[in-house]
Amino acid sequence: MAAQIPRPFKLERFFAKYEFQSPYLLCCSDCEALTLQELLAAADEDSLSRWSDLKLSYTESQGLPALREAIAALYERVTPEQLVVCVPEEGVYLAMRVLLQPGDKVVATYPGYQSLHELAATCGCSISHWEPKPAESSADTAGSGRLEFNIEEARALIQPGTKLVVVNFPHNPTGATLSIGNWAALIRHCREVGAWLFSDEMYKFTELPPSAPLPAAADVYERGVSLCGLSKSWGLPGLRLGWLACQDAQLLQQVLALKDYTTICSPATSEVLALAAVRATPKLTQRCRDIIAANLAAADAFFARWTNVFEWHRPQGGPIAFPRLVTGEDIEQWCEQLVKESGVLLLPAGVYDHEPSVRRGHFRIGLGRQNLPQCLEQLEAWLVKKYRS
Repeated sequence: MAAQIPRPFKLERFFAKYEFQSPYLLCCSDCEALTLQELLAAADEDSLSRWSDLKLSYTESQGLPALREAIAALYERVTPEQLVVCVPEEGVYLAMRVLLQPGDKVVATYPGYQSLHELAATCGCSISHWEPKPAESSADTAGSGRLEFNIEEARALIQPGTKLVVVNFPHNPTGATLSIGNWAALIRHCREVGAWLFSDEMYKFTELPPSAPLPAAADVYERGVSLCGLSKSWGLPGLRLGWLACQDAQLLQQVLALKDYTTICSPATSEVLALAAVRATPKLTQRCRDIIAANLAAADAFFARWTNVFEWHRPQGGPIAFPRLVTGEDIEQWCEQLVKESGVLLLPAGVYDHEPSVRRGHFRIGLGRQNLPQCLEQLEAWLVKKYRS
């Protein structure tokens, strides 16, 4: 069975339509981007020297050695040789194409970023969805609810013969994560059935107390593949740089061989700037956490004022949350009316192709941009006209 062409990427097509025309982006999943000068101000002397003397030539396919050394320092067991530098979305593609064959059984967190399950489908795999449910005890700050992934449901889905388990924690779009104990149980069950574990860790370092960062899959599981990158937790989406980490040398060699048909190598400029960023990880990730914390407090207060319109699902990590509209209105039409009349952009659940979320009126809100207070002001003014006039 030949690989199929993936379906249109609904989320990306949605952003292509609205992102650069809407003045109030209230649904973005990244944190406020650094300026080049801000990044250089945080850089160490070696990175600055490399930047000023940079020659715009081809780079090593696996990634700049100094960059891989800096990235490896973020892990417990991963070495520089166990890393491949790539565009994050490219990393998803490379790993899926190398790991999967037609007929393979895949379990994936869902809803989620479309490529995490779509690429498995185009390979001819059968996919079982691990979906979040409302927590049994969901009283949170400001009377919010919470969605969570039940580890027993994952255990029931991951059967002998499962080839790959795909997860994303902190999760896009719900902001849910696992406890350390449940993460260990998930890895233990993958090991019992011999399944690979692809772990999208793009939101690592944005966990909210009391949640703690989960150990990287590549650190704690010999068949774990970790994807990470600078777009979210470092505030550097414009660098278009991330990496795959895995202990399995054969898998990494296959990934590198396939990469010769995609980007071949990373831009020299992005690699040197990424080196500066990774070396400044504590400072840059703390900056993003501070932005999220301030915006989360504003969101808590906002949703507490509008309980007749929304149900607030407070995230456990990441710069995103997945509240719901409780008025009974169609969420797609509601979001379209909102952006047309106010310029405020929210992301309706339909972009995730998850019918239960659409029926329940879910939408994604972003918590990582510094103009969130202004966006909420515009949203609130529109809500007053719509519901209190």
